Parts: sequence; C-alpha cells; structure tokens
Amino acid sequence: MHKLMTGLARTLAIVGGIVLSLLILLTCASILGRLLNGFFHGDFMQSAAPGLADWAIGIGIGPVNGDFELVEAGVAFAIFCFLPLCQITAGHASVDILANTFSRRVNRFLRMVTEVIFAAVLVLIAWKLFDGMMSKRAYAETTFLLQFPIWWAYALSFVAAFAAALVGVYMGAVRSYECFSGRILVWDGVEATQ
Repeated sequence: MHKLMTGLARTLAIVGGIVLSLLILLTCASILGRLLNGFFHGDFMQSAAPGLADWAIGIGIGPVNGDFELVEAGVAFAIFCFLPLCQITAGHASVDILANTFSRRVNRFLRMVTEVIFAAVLVLIAWKLFDGMMSKRAYAETTFLLQFPIWWAYALSFVAAFAAALVGVYMGAVRSYECFSGRILVWDGVEATQ
C-alpha cells in the first residue's frame, strides 16, 4: 500500500512540476511580449523602422492574453499536486524545540495527532473544493479574458486535493497504528532523532 501511495504522490509531484515549469515559461513569454510591444510602440522604433514596428504589432507581439488567469488556475493545481508528496515524506515544516525533549511514546502520539488533524483538514479542503466546483459549474461562471469555465480549474485542483486527502488519511492511519503498536511502519528520518 505504501508503494502505491508513494507512487501516486510522486506522479502528482511530477505533474505539478511540469505545470509549474510551463507557467514559468508562459509568464516569461508574456513579460517578453509586453516588453517588445512597448519597444515597437516606442518613438525610436516608430521613427527608425516604422514598417517593422507596425508589422510586429500587427502579428500580435505583446503580452499573452489571460496569462494571469492561467497562472492563477495552474498554481493552485500545482500546489495541490505537491501536497501528497510533502505529506507522505513528512516534508511539512515543523518546530521541534520541545519535541526533542519528549519520550518516543509522546512523540509518536504527537505525530499521530498531527497526521490525523492534517488528514481531516485535507479531506475538508477536498470536500469544499468539490462544493465550489459544483457551484461554479451550476452558475456557468467563466474567466474574464479567456472565458473558460472556472469550474475546470476547480476540477483539476479537486483531483489533486482528493489525492492529497487520500494520502493524508493513509498517513493518519499509519501513524495511528505506529502510536498504538510501538512499531514504525514508515521511516522518514524523523525517527532517527528520537
């Protein structure tokens, strides 16, 4: 089961990384287009090479239309894609000032409580994303510039959030078993200091 969950988490992280890389390229293209558009509209190009400037403006050199809408939807999706891997590898930020002074049993209990709460929060987020998606779909809301349905972004984020909730519930169950049995099922490096 752990291999399956780890594979799911890594696959989503790769997809999230690809989406984030594409969004970076989109943002760079939009910034470059905006810069070139300003350059071709500028006095220098209009006086030195008006034909070239008019041609470049005519073919549409400029910022990518709706770039912020795509970035907004894509970044939300990418964040939800990274959550499962962060959850299964215990990659979330933690403050261990007091935890290092506690016994193993207390630390196992704290890890269990943390994982169970995190799982509950991830399930809640997935559930509310699903509600939001259904609401946006029912009202047929679209983005301002590109006019694509907003529920598409919600749907993509929901799929990744559902996977994050699934991994969160799995890790909550694993840490609960570890707490009550005293055995460690999933080593993530935190146990070595206890």
